[in-house]
Amino acid sequence: MSDRPSHTVVMATTSYPRFSGDGVGSFIEPIAHGIAARGHDVHIVAPWHPLIRRPDHEGRVHFHFFRYAPLKRMSLFGYATSLKADVTLRPTTYLVTPLALVAWWRCLSQVVKRYRPSIIHAHWVVPGGFLAAASRTNLPIVISLHGSDVFIAEANPAARQAARYAFRRASWVTACSDDLRRRALSIGAIADRTEVVPYGVDTNRFKPDLAVRARVRQAQGISDTIPVVVAAGRLVRKKGFEYLIDAIAQLKPRWPTLTVWLAGSGDLGPELRQRVISRDVADRVTFLGDVPQDEIGSLLAAADIVIVPSVHDDAGNVDGLPNILLEALASGTPVVATPAGGITTVARNDQTARIVPERNPDAIAIAIEEFLNNPKLRAQLGAAARTQMCGAHTWEQMAKRFEETYARATEEKR
Repeated sequence: MSDRPSHTVVMATTSYPRFSGDGVGSFIEPIAHGIAARGHDVHIVAPWHPLIRRPDHEGRVHFHFFRYAPLKRMSLFGYATSLKADVTLRPTTYLVTPLALVAWWRCLSQVVKRYRPSIIHAHWVVPGGFLAAASRTNLPIVISLHGSDVFIAEANPAARQAARYAFRRASWVTACSDDLRRRALSIGAIADRTEVVPYGVDTNRFKPDLAVRARVRQAQGISDTIPVVVAAGRLVRKKGFEYLIDAIAQLKPRWPTLTVWLAGSGDLGPELRQRVISRDVADRVTFLGDVPQDEIGSLLAAADIVIVPSVHDDAGNVDGLPNILLEALASGTPVVATPAGGITTVARNDQTARIVPERNPDAIAIAIEEFLNNPKLRAQLGAAARTQMCGAHTWEQMAKRFEETYARATEEKR
């Protein structure tokens, strides 16, 4: 018998995959299920959304989706819909936020009263951490930071005050990267109650697979000799996809068959499509739209190189730790990435990836060409990256880390 205490955890979050394969909030699901697999009951408290297709529970993970908007089309709180291009709050957000916060507070209070949890785990310091802190319970609170929440707290004075209040009330705070932890400390997080817990990756789903590579390339009408670059993420400024497009334009004269598959959707879709036309690479770049999570692994296995060109956008927003980075590293596919945000928390230059400066198409092009000319280097870095992911970054290992934060939070509360 395990001597670990069994927790009932209430998770307050603005996002959770709305259906199987949904990419929105995709990292919250393995956190919840990983904690449940370690013997704990998890209750998800999240906004309702028209696309939600979830049962009341999945094993020990239970769902409580609260409604807050008078009209279905106004259900725009959370699920990566509050920010326009991840830079500015949408006008509708200002309208529905007060309604959502009141409904969220009521739902959270009801779940706490009915299920008597031992801990509250809030994702995103604003609004989740603030709501947990304002819930008037005496429970220990763990707050997990993911990126956009800290950006909003840095940019908005009211959000900054809410974040400071939440940090003072929190028993423990986790950040998915060193960069995010440092920024949280500058806002008001307490150093000796804050630690880095990066995301994990499913190394069984994301792995090298020659049969999958052949199948995907055949379906796309691409032979095994055609070099394929894959990039994936929401089409927003901080992803830096425009710099990848410019790099491909530089490479086209020397690598006329080089092909890019860009998976994702977002506010910058029309602009990026116009950019590939103006750079004369419309025949080289394919926009795949939203790709289900369970198909991303196949794309990565079929790729020769994965590009993660993240940047600090003009407003100062930056990725916390891109999921696609860990997934590509686990797939053993060589990665070219920037040092933006938390990328170098897991990717090491010339050990597991090639790190290039932000907003630098020249550097991206040079790195791609070096990989294309050196299959041995690609294989070496890819193998080292997969070994690292399997050894230290599985979701099972991260679930254990979160379980340890619950123990620290409980002790801190005492």
